[in-house]
Amino acid sequence: MTRPLTEVDKRAGFMRATGGYARAKERWAERAARGMSDAELAEALAFELGIFGGSSGPNSLSLIYQGAGLKIWISWEIQNHVIAKPAFEGKATIAMARHVYGIKDPADRQLTLL
Repeated sequence: MTRPLTEVDKRAGFMRATGGYARAKERWAERAARGMSDAELAEALAFELGIFGGSSGPNSLSLIYQGAGLKIWISWEIQNHVIAKPAFEGKATIAMARHVYGIKDPADRQLTLL
C-alpha cells in the first residue's frame, strides 16, 4: 500500500533536496537577507539542485531532483522520474523556495502586513 504524501512531507523533501548541506543553509540565509528576483532565485535553485541527484532509504522519503526545469520528485516509494509527475517544477519550485526560506522579491512593492 502506498503511503500518502503530506504537505509536511513535501516541505521536508524540498528542504532536503535544496538545502541538505550545511553550506547550503548559509547560502539560503544570505539570499533571504538580500532578496532575489525570480530569475536570480531560479539560478540559485538550479545550483543547489545540480545536474541530477537523489536519495532514499528505509522509512525515508525518496527524492530525485534536477536543476534543469527546477524539478523535484518526492515519494515514499522509489519512482520512475521519466513517467512520474514532479512534486515541484518551475515556478512552483520558486514559490516554495520563497515560502520555505523567506526570500523576498526586491521588486515587490507590496507593504508587509504586521
